[in-house]
Amino acid sequence: SSLERVKRGWVWNQFFVVEEYTGTEPLYVGKIHTDSDEGEGNIKYSISGEGAGSIFIIDELTGDIHATERLDREEKAFYTLRAQARDRLSNDPLEPESEFVIKVQDINDSEPKFLEGPYIGSVAELSPIGTSVMKVTASDADDPTYGSSARVVYSVLDGEKFFTVDRHTGIIMTAVADLDRETQDRYELVVKATDMAGQMGGLSGSTTVTIVITDVNDNPPRFPQKMYQFSVSEGAAVGTAVGRVIATDADMGENTDMTYLIKDGGELFKVTTDAETQEAVVSIKKPLDFENKRTHNVVVEAVNKHVDPRFVDLGSFRDQTIVRVSVSDIDEPPIFQPAEGTIMEVQEDTKVGALVGVVAARDPDVKNKPVRFSIDRATDQDMIFHIDPDSGAITLGKILDRETAGWHNITVKAVEADNHTMVSHTLVSIRILDVNDNPPELATPYEASICEDAKPGQTLQTLRVYFHDDNASGKKLFISTAPRSGSVLGSGLVTVMDRFRSDGYFRFVCRTKTTKTVAHSSIWPISLVGFKNVQILARACTVHACTLERHHGRLSKALYGHGSGSFDLVCLCVLMFLVFVLLILTLKRHRKGQRIAEDEEDMRDNVIKYNDEGGGEQDTQAYDMSALRNLYDFPEAKSCDSGPDIRCLPQWIQVAADFSLFKGYIRKKVEQADADLSVPPYDSFQTYAFEGTSSPALSLSSIHTLSTTSEQDFSYLSDWGPRFRQLAGYYAPGKQEEEGS
Repeated sequence: SSLERVKRGWVWNQFFVVEEYTGTEPLYVGKIHTDSDEGEGNIKYSISGEGAGSIFIIDELTGDIHATERLDREEKAFYTLRAQARDRLSNDPLEPESEFVIKVQDINDSEPKFLEGPYIGSVAELSPIGTSVMKVTASDADDPTYGSSARVVYSVLDGEKFFTVDRHTGIIMTAVADLDRETQDRYELVVKATDMAGQMGGLSGSTTVTIVITDVNDNPPRFPQKMYQFSVSEGAAVGTAVGRVIATDADMGENTDMTYLIKDGGELFKVTTDAETQEAVVSIKKPLDFENKRTHNVVVEAVNKHVDPRFVDLGSFRDQTIVRVSVSDIDEPPIFQPAEGTIMEVQEDTKVGALVGVVAARDPDVKNKPVRFSIDRATDQDMIFHIDPDSGAITLGKILDRETAGWHNITVKAVEADNHTMVSHTLVSIRILDVNDNPPELATPYEASICEDAKPGQTLQTLRVYFHDDNASGKKLFISTAPRSGSVLGSGLVTVMDRFRSDGYFRFVCRTKTTKTVAHSSIWPISLVGFKNVQILARACTVHACTLERHHGRLSKALYGHGSGSFDLVCLCVLMFLVFVLLILTLKRHRKGQRIAEDEEDMRDNVIKYNDEGGGEQDTQAYDMSALRNLYDFPEAKSCDSGPDIRCLPQWIQVAADFSLFKGYIRKKVEQADADLSVPPYDSFQTYAFEGTSSPALSLSSIHTLSTTSEQDFSYLSDWGPRFRQLAGYYAPGKQEEEGS
């Protein structure tokens, strides 16, 4: 048998359903059908998937599909379902399950919406036409691929005079070029978006757009007034603020920053800018003078710091005003001329009463009151100068001496005659000019020696001479020998002069010219001639001559026969002898110092120098310490009968060795002190103390008398005050313990 192919398959129309159906009956969507269906009713249709059985129902006999609910494409644009055809009797599938889609057909049911609104934008003032401000965007939920439901166009409903919007892009732009922030700083626009490309029947939505106009520096500073007036005293200090002015600027922010300059009047005044208030502070630059000028006009100019070059054509970004400053008068002290002080000169030999110079001062006020002069005596305690109170003439009061003081600095006071509080001072420096009134002097007395066999040209002595007068450049000094009766020197000496030295001294070398016999201890007078040919004889250079002895054998010839060398040998011997004598004296002094140190360690000396304490201010009958110091007078220690084994030692050593005698003596004295009721029990430590280096003796203070059987009552010691508190503790311990408890 031959096989025959059976053609089978689904047959249905394309399914669409219109959104927003508002009818009362289910909306027919479409029909599914298989080609095996012959209309006998033996096939059953069914659907499954999204919305099957709820939104979409199917007639199982005919395959017709209906929508039972109102659909919204903006919520769900399509539904995916599956169709199935089965045999009604056997329920076997006749066709494979097939998938189909029900699309919701769009209608223009959604208006455009501005999801990001309201909008805020900004644009600079004076921006040109067409300057972009910002962009707005509206969204339409309709299907952009079906019809024109989602095609949106823009327009301006309110504010279209100043701004426009691009119809398709939504970009807002300026419509005018004269937007002025100072006139209006913000604009409120209403922008509309319409779908259906703006055609009739389209839906629309709107939003509000706020456009802020930002500032540019298009306004210059302006002073509210063209003139300001201030007043200041002529005594105001430099830097004092005269007044404040301010220029206003219609701009804002940094565009209002400005600086101030002085265009006229800057000699006496200056202007600064207050960074916080933007004010111009006019202050004094130099002292003011009412008598010189009473009114000053200062031209102050305000200039913007940040000038925008785009707006320079609008005009000058600066403004000026006049600050008129009136100077008020005050009473001022006299003014010296010159104000910085005066230098005068006077020669040191000027006579007393001569005129030294004149100082001048005047009252700077309009009244020009008389001025009186005086010298501050704190600067001229010796009253060397005087001044005329009316004329200011300074005269000499004492003789001057340039060598004592080359300059005198005095302070001259000038006061108003009727107001002594108006005082001024000036410094007058008086230079004392030198005259040649002091002879040159040798620095020290000189003594030279020369032997009779000295050779011609041999140097004897170098002289040092100095001047008291001014060492002017070019001063000359001459030295020569002065004639002296009885002198055997004759013309045997001449002088050689060195150049002038910067330290004020001259050096001279005296040389022999001929060999003459010179007597011992003869004086060589020196003549010093100064700059003005003043001749002075200075007997300061003594020359000793030595005579050679030729009759004492070879030793004498060895010592004196070789000129200056023998003299040096004699000097060397004398020097060695002096050193030997000094060495012997030093050794003797050293040994004497050792003996003194040994004497200070003597026990007796220690006892005598002991720094003991007395019994108080009223203890006038204390035991005489001399009894202990004179140890040789002890009656118990006068003999040396201690036995054959003890050598006879000095008595003070015997006492130190025999402590029983010393203790007995002390005990006897203690008992006498305790038994004496006529005096208070002062501490008698100074009487019995015996302490020294490595002393074997115990304490000899009378404080140990507590252990005696004395019946005295010392309780009253506690009432004697803090100075006797320790003593009261020794003699009345019972009461102290009670007080302590």
